[in-house]
Amino acid sequence: MPMCSASELSRRRFIGGMAAAAFAGPLPVREVAPGVFVHRGPYQEANRDNGGAIANSGFIVGADAVAVIDSGGSVGEGEALRAAIGSVTDRPIAYVINTHFHPDHIFGDSVFTGAKVVAHHNMARALAARGGFYLQRAKEEIGPAAEGLTVIPPDIAVERDLLLDLGRRTLLLQAWPTAHTDCDLTVRDQRSDSWFLGDLLFVERMPTIDGSLRGWIDVLNRLRREKAARAVPGHGPETVDWPRASDALLRYLDGLAKAVKRALAAGLSLREATEQVGRELKGKWALFDEVHPRNVAVAYAELEWE
Repeated sequence: MPMCSASELSRRRFIGGMAAAAFAGPLPVREVAPGVFVHRGPYQEANRDNGGAIANSGFIVGADAVAVIDSGGSVGEGEALRAAIGSVTDRPIAYVINTHFHPDHIFGDSVFTGAKVVAHHNMARALAARGGFYLQRAKEEIGPAAEGLTVIPPDIAVERDLLLDLGRRTLLLQAWPTAHTDCDLTVRDQRSDSWFLGDLLFVERMPTIDGSLRGWIDVLNRLRREKAARAVPGHGPETVDWPRASDALLRYLDGLAKAVKRALAAGLSLREATEQVGRELKGKWALFDEVHPRNVAVAYAELEWE
């Protein structure tokens, strides 16, 4: 995709209103460890005001090159992230790593021309199935900020583990079984022991199940057995203590599975279950009303045949 001219980028920012204001300069980032930078997204659904910029993203600077981890929810956010990188280093951006296929994590990919896109081995299939829908939904949700969006298939597929060398800095990429989605990928900077968990970790914001409830519980328990100096969630603060920060998520997922099983045993319909299960948690998670009923429906469909 060709780069936007300065005048075209300015026009996009103007027509984007409040969304454009979020991209008026480099994306705000915090250096959470030497050479490791994270942008914190707000606890919101994608809309015209935020321009789809709702997820955490980041980048890691090596001696020779830079790797981006999740590029944001629009071309504008990707441009702002690239500007943030440029304010820190002039080293080339070698890789854009997608932790999964949701739009708020991938729609800035096209900005990083020349970089290799790296993702889970299921990513290409997932994008082929959902990419068109995501593009159409973005037009409806974020309006002018959706201009120029395109779906970029990965150049490098991670089957299990992959090491990326940035120059005196190695990243360990791991592909996981179906959990939050069926293409969840984590990124661990071995130099600083910073672990980007993508949407396998939500903190304070209601998690979204788009894969398998049982699978997510299993993967989360596997992740929790490994220590790390810090973790970066897909949604939440820039960094959190690991594994303690995953306690609330695990309680929610495990509690949801048990509550839905009880609802099924009691003969509740899907509608009754979505209206009743877990309502006592309202107020404990951001975006509860928007997300929790969908989680109950996904869990119901998964567990009713067990």
